[in-house]
Amino acid sequence: MLQFFLLTYATTWTCFFAAAALSRGSDSFVPALLNLRTPLLFVGTFAPSLVAVGLLAREGGLGDVRVVLRRLLDGQVQARWYVFAVGYMAMLKLTAAVAHRVISGAWPPFGTTPWLVIAVAIVISTPVQAGEEVGWRGYALPRLTARFGLARASVLLGVIWGCWHLPLFFVQGLGNYGQSFPMFVLGSTGLSVAMAWLYGNTNGSLLLAILMHSAVNQTVGIVPTRLAAPGNPLTVIDTSLITLLFGAVFGFSVVYFLVRMSRSVAGRAGTREAIAV
Repeated sequence: MLQFFLLTYATTWTCFFAAAALSRGSDSFVPALLNLRTPLLFVGTFAPSLVAVGLLAREGGLGDVRVVLRRLLDGQVQARWYVFAVGYMAMLKLTAAVAHRVISGAWPPFGTTPWLVIAVAIVISTPVQAGEEVGWRGYALPRLTARFGLARASVLLGVIWGCWHLPLFFVQGLGNYGQSFPMFVLGSTGLSVAMAWLYGNTNGSLLLAILMHSAVNQTVGIVPTRLAAPGNPLTVIDTSLITLLFGAVFGFSVVYFLVRMSRSVAGRAGTREAIAV
């Protein structure tokens, strides 16, 4: 596991920090095939899965690689888990918006992206998330779960996953540029817990993991909780009412998942897939 995390960080951070250096002095980030930043960001994003596949092939040959990749097509789960994967973040955001309306008497700002566009974007971006999820939820989470249990593994992986994004907060033109990195790590940790809850209830389906990852990315902006002006990513904190309310709702759900996973057999001993690997 240490080797996986070190190789993933080394590969990703080399690519991402290089992209950050290339973005200095640029007012906008416009990906283009001949733009060096584009392949750097692409390789860095896919590093978790590339490293995982390499380690799996070395440890157990192509058979182990096929076992993990087969889980990308494992979608035979109850329909409610598809609803959870697609709607989790949207429901949290809308709940926080309602709470904002009750407390302040006014609605918070809403995103302007049409729902149809969001739906299409979820479908298109879902396969791309395999670039991360084969590594995070396909390779790392089962092994951490077998050792620590699902609840603690999800928190540990969430912190590692969140910190892995650090260079993106310094790439001008990207959505994370100048946002609060500490708050992002907290959010990533909470999201890792929610995804582990989904993972444990779908027998380790990577298809549902990449679907949820895609849906979160596309629906997080329906009620924006981002800083209007970029600041120092390492120190800036957003204390707006909508952000605090969203954090409270999000945190409540994360605590619920952690308690349920800690009490379950899978959460204590690891899922079938975790034991198998």
